Amino acid sequence: MKSKATGFNRLYFATLYSWQGLRSSWASEAAIRQEVIALALLLPISLLVEVSAAERALLVLSLFLVFIVELLNTGIEAVVDRIGSEYHELSGKAKDIGSAAVLASLITTALVWFIILY
Repeated sequence: MKSKATGFNRLYFATLYSWQGLRSSWASEAAIRQEVIALALLLPISLLVEVSAAERALLVLSLFLVFIVELLNTGIEAVVDRIGSEYHELSGKAKDIGSAAVLASLITTALVWFIILY
């Protein structure tokens, strides 16, 4: 359903829906909670280490990349589960590809941190 809100009302409702999505994903997904905790632990480290501004930005952005990809994966899983609980090859493929995207973002983050800090 398309929103009829415009201007600041649209911005208000978009922000509200985003917060609902964050709360919902936090409540239903252990991976989201784990990645937020990892982000909360690693973010201060990324701000304290002596690196250039560009390197600091890469450290921080790589942390948020994992969180963003996990949110998208959670959305994919929710849509697939909404369609039906019976096994379908394409449903499994969608979930597997979403999971692979999360893995790729985790590997990217690990590589960025390793390259910059060592």
